[in-house]
Amino acid sequence: MNRKNLTSEQRRAATVEAVIALSASSNPAEITTAQIGEYMEVTQGALFRHFATKQEIWAAVMDWTATNLLARFDRIETDNPIHGLEAMFTAHVEFIIAHPGIPPILFGELQRSGETPAKARLKELMAGYGTRLATRLTEAKAAGLIASDTDIPAAAILFLGIIQGLVMQTMMTGDFAAMREMSGRLFDIYASGIGAKR
Repeated sequence: MNRKNLTSEQRRAATVEAVIALSASSNPAEITTAQIGEYMEVTQGALFRHFATKQEIWAAVMDWTATNLLARFDRIETDNPIHGLEAMFTAHVEFIIAHPGIPPILFGELQRSGETPAKARLKELMAGYGTRLATRLTEAKAAGLIASDTDIPAAAILFLGIIQGLVMQTMMTGDFAAMREMSGRLFDIYASGIGAKR
């Protein structure tokens, strides 16, 4: 594809891809629009023809993340809620392996003081994630596939917390591919903790 002849929508998508790629090796908070433009081989002026502000770029990155991660969850097809939970766990890990720049962006956004458009999008992502998790856990509980006294909100937080812990460990080593093997072992412990019948 000729970078000179991209549509506005394609240019916006390419900008999001550039931010995610740069964030895999740079602190997202320090990434400038000049760096983004250089990575894309365009001027800063060209970027700002498609985004009014830098914050708008970060909001678009969050929109992309939410849309693509939640879509992975929504494509899961199984009548067994435990299998669905495991598939969500795997889908999240595979998403991170494919896009290692995403975790630094999310962690960085959470550390920002005050409200930003990107942080608002991140909250929407977490709400959508939590709803999907709670639905699977509630279905599992109703079907007698997890312990009857399972605390659904706590089990949902633990699910995400395990993945976040794995991500932080991986960010220290830089070996994102190693997440795949470890994630299966971690889900086994999680499933055991909620008394899952697999």
